[in-house]
Amino acid sequence: MHAPTQATAAPVARSPGRRLWFDLHSWVGLKLCLFMGFVCLTGTLAVFAHEIDWLLHEEVRVTPGPERASWGTMVAAAQSAHPDWTLEGLSAPHASRFAAMAQMRLPDGSRRFVWVDPYRGVVTGDTHWFTAHRFLRNTHRHLMIPVKYGVPLVAALSLPLLVTLVSSLYIYKRWWRGFFSWPRADRPRRLWGDLHRLLGVWSLWFIALIALTGGWYLVESLGGKAPVPARIALPEGDGPAAADPQAIDRAVDALRARWPALEVRGAQPTEGGQGLLLDGQAEAWLVRDRANAAGFDLRTGTLIDQRDGREMGVHQRIAEMADPLHFGSFGGWPVRLLWFLFGAAMTALSFTGVYLYGLRVSDAARSALRRRRR
Repeated sequence: MHAPTQATAAPVARSPGRRLWFDLHSWVGLKLCLFMGFVCLTGTLAVFAHEIDWLLHEEVRVTPGPERASWGTMVAAAQSAHPDWTLEGLSAPHASRFAAMAQMRLPDGSRRFVWVDPYRGVVTGDTHWFTAHRFLRNTHRHLMIPVKYGVPLVAALSLPLLVTLVSSLYIYKRWWRGFFSWPRADRPRRLWGDLHRLLGVWSLWFIALIALTGGWYLVESLGGKAPVPARIALPEGDGPAAADPQAIDRAVDALRARWPALEVRGAQPTEGGQGLLLDGQAEAWLVRDRANAAGFDLRTGTLIDQRDGREMGVHQRIAEMADPLHFGSFGGWPVRLLWFLFGAAMTALSFTGVYLYGLRVSDAARSALRRRRR
């Protein structure tokens, strides 16, 4: 009989310590594989949730033009198309072929998305608030159950994820040699075992990142949430009213002159149409758009206040970094593609692990049957 190769013998625990880690790794993977796989799958799809909506809804698709319409023009288009609806906020297009998204509240309190062509300044249509993006994010974040229960339940997966990460380093002896070990296809168990280890080795950094950010979400859900950025007090007005598009354009121009590094990504008029909040990305790295914001009084064009993401405390910066790192939203499509591929690898690890367990049980049963026959 030939001696097993290093790659074959690596996952088999030879010492009591490695055997313990192997049993722990197998037990955690077996008990949580379906749950973990489902959460990984929905999170992976959520990386390209906007693109899924682009495919599903014709209203989201636009043809790029020579220049962009102003923020005031897009606000005016949304307000004119639905004068009895209240504009809650307008978001910049996700990419060059995407429409700008206006969130509007209907008289009955429900919400819909109104889509505005950012090149021609016209409304292309409206869709339900519960899009594919919202479905995937809500499913991944809290499983469509109440947030106070769903978020800690999903975030708690970060703990067994860390266990599987650490245990795999003990089980797979000299794991750093496995980056270029191509799977062998002579037996199903060996093929799936080699594939599981290959995906695991390449995904180590990503698993650690997801486990750490997921652990932060768990801390937040249990009371360790960072304080939200200070609210900028805006004039409200006496009742619902449309915002002045020309005043919005003047505010955007004034902010660009005052803060040229800020790329405006969102405009939120107050319900009374007298105030405006602008937010977006500036010098602070790895923060959500809300970290950089400025508030204006549209009646006078006065800048009321502004906040810069670079001035946040450590606790707030950690909270702001979690989402961009977890979903890869801090970069363009190459970063999100990378996150999608490694998310798919994590999903595959969940299901190949339980399949390997089944193959081991099956092989053990056949071996026991052969011993009894002999």
